[in-house]
Amino acid sequence: MITQMLFRALDRKAIWLVVALVFIAVAIPVANLAIPEGNPLHLPNYMVPLLGKYLNYALLALALDLVWGYCGILSLGHAAFFALGAYAMGMYLMRQIGARGVYANPVLPDFMVFLNYQDLPWFWHGFDLWWFAFLMVLFVPGLLAFAFGWFAFRSRVTGVYLSIITQAMTYALLLAFFRNDLGLGGNNGLTDFKDILGFNVQAATTRAGLFAASALALALAVIICSAIVNSKLGKVMVAVRDGESRTRFLGWRPENVKLFAFVVSAVLAGIAGALYTPQVGIINPGEFDPANSIEAVIWVAVGGRGTLIGPIIGAVLVNAGKSVFTGAFPDFWLYCLGGLFIFVTLFMPKGIVGLFQKLKPRKGKEASSAAEAGEDPSTLPQPKPVPEPAE
Repeated sequence: MITQMLFRALDRKAIWLVVALVFIAVAIPVANLAIPEGNPLHLPNYMVPLLGKYLNYALLALALDLVWGYCGILSLGHAAFFALGAYAMGMYLMRQIGARGVYANPVLPDFMVFLNYQDLPWFWHGFDLWWFAFLMVLFVPGLLAFAFGWFAFRSRVTGVYLSIITQAMTYALLLAFFRNDLGLGGNNGLTDFKDILGFNVQAATTRAGLFAASALALALAVIICSAIVNSKLGKVMVAVRDGESRTRFLGWRPENVKLFAFVVSAVLAGIAGALYTPQVGIINPGEFDPANSIEAVIWVAVGGRGTLIGPIIGAVLVNAGKSVFTGAFPDFWLYCLGGLFIFVTLFMPKGIVGLFQKLKPRKGKEASSAAEAGEDPSTLPQPKPVPEPAE
């Protein structure tokens, strides 16, 4: 029964996307671990966390698209939720170091010993337990999103004003996390991780497992987002996006709809950040940089907002291009990124997915429109055959 309800909530594209992600979750670890080195199909160890990072960014882009593409909320502060989830995972990884740190303190992380901390701050307690850390990955970004959205949406702050406020929120967190007395590593952040769930984070098997977890988390997020946008609630979200005042006049509460989407989006972004930290090996306040939130907006715009597959494509392609261009032309990457955004805004407003939709055969469009109107596509006017030349 649950499976049937789930497949009704998913459209065909989402199902194929989930299947592709599950395949990737298996194929990449196999290419890295089972295929010997020297084989053309072997994937080097350094590529596994890099591809995992792309998937984490894709999950962040999908979370942003849920509120921007379907609810009309242009958030320029989603990097804050991503970074909070990453810090929650980083705190758990720091507690797993124990006496193996530079100062061999079994309780205090190295940066606390260096800063002459006498006791572990109260908010660090419990992060030695994996289940508590996982709950904090969900709870902390979700709580911030709920508190922010409760006041912003009920005050009917919309448009560019809401975007500026979200950007101010993440910038305030950036400044706060830079402080050493906050107890979260200050400018250096959290690093030198050893284990995760008892496994060495540097081991090839652990990296492959983290990649698989990232792919499966993205597949689960696609299922959740597809179930939301294809439900009655999703239709109300689109109505809020296209005409908030009209939706309110029809008896709906747009602030509740936006608050729900905003909290779900923040939780998904937090999960992306939590999977990002052990694969990259460090988390610092730079992840709160508002430029990261703006870059996520570019990913969604390039792929095509208001779709589920578009943000994923945009995030992977843009970040893969970033890896190539920053190595070949490091001084010109930001110009390329800005030019890409301008090009997409002017010539591809619906992104890559919208471009492919435009390239569909016109006859297929006529047949689909006739089917929607209840007509038989075979009754459409057919082109006249060209007569053969007389001999």
